[in-house]
Amino acid sequence: MGILKYAIIGSGTMGREHIQNINLIENSEVVAICDPFQPSLEESLKFLNKNTPTFLNHNDLIKADLADAYIIATPNFNHINILRDILQSEAHLLIEKPLCTTVKECQEFKNLTQGYPGLIWTAMEYRYMPPVARFIEEISKGNIGELKMLSIREHRFPFLIKVADWNRFSENTGGTLVEKCCHFFDLMRLICKSEVHSVYANGNQDVNHLDEIYDGRTPDIIDNAFVIIEFKNGVRAMLDLCMFAENSYLQEELCAIGDKGKIETGVPSHLSRKSSSKLSIGERAAKKIKSETITVDKKLLEAGHHHGSTYYEHLAFQRAIRNNSPAEVSLDDGLLSVAIGQAAELSIKEKRVVHMKEILD
Repeated sequence: MGILKYAIIGSGTMGREHIQNINLIENSEVVAICDPFQPSLEESLKFLNKNTPTFLNHNDLIKADLADAYIIATPNFNHINILRDILQSEAHLLIEKPLCTTVKECQEFKNLTQGYPGLIWTAMEYRYMPPVARFIEEISKGNIGELKMLSIREHRFPFLIKVADWNRFSENTGGTLVEKCCHFFDLMRLICKSEVHSVYANGNQDVNHLDEIYDGRTPDIIDNAFVIIEFKNGVRAMLDLCMFAENSYLQEELCAIGDKGKIETGVPSHLSRKSSSKLSIGERAAKKIKSETITVDKKLLEAGHHHGSTYYEHLAFQRAIRNNSPAEVSLDDGLLSVAIGQAAELSIKEKRVVHMKEILD
């Protein structure tokens, strides 16, 4: 394969991040964009050739048959309808998280893809953040011994304003713990190398969007939560989420503890304007701490909001296409990350432990 030709469906903030990162990769080109909202198309064209074809309807784009790969970066609730249609293309697919807003829709799409010839990849950028990737690598090599505990903290800014304010309501997003936190649940499964047995969550909407009204309705998305997850192999994991803590040095902090040591790292917030992170491993027997600095190229930081990860995700996506190898982030990964988020949302609503078999059966 020579130049890999992409078409972007959904040209909002995340669509533009994909465009900017594809522009940095050799033998890659965005050949078309699609969005029913004209201002978004115009904003995206600033990063493309002004003659790049634009489409207002994804079916018209599919019929034009211009691309080798499609990126779906539309609002969450649109995913299932677009995915049903795009399978006729038989092209490679990179689908932004969450895969769909519910487990039921994820399962429907998975069933529809049986025998599909193209690569299907669920976009989970956080796996590819350089400090997070090193964190995962060190745990996998056994450098803290047998993993026992994992915690992820995200203290960040509120949800951004989106077209038609679609992200203000759980019916459109799947809920905060699906929309935002499927990334972290995916990381937990990857790191713990096990499936989830049960989920307990406590959270609320305490600060954000309470003074906003849309067609007489107040937003219903939670803005803070603790989520405790029990894995089948005995590892316990916790998510600490706060979305009214934007004035933080680190936006994400990760800590894993094994029987031989502890590893921790973090991802700088946009406010800190840092291109580097520290990764530290504390060894119990040696009673010492080893540290290293992980730096991200500033051109990658300028190409999006995910600490360079979108660039590295595209390299992995293209490598799988060119080598005819499986997706590193599969449909099952996408489905199960939604399932954990859905279980956490249900746990908050019903104030109880939720077993995953309730969500998946």
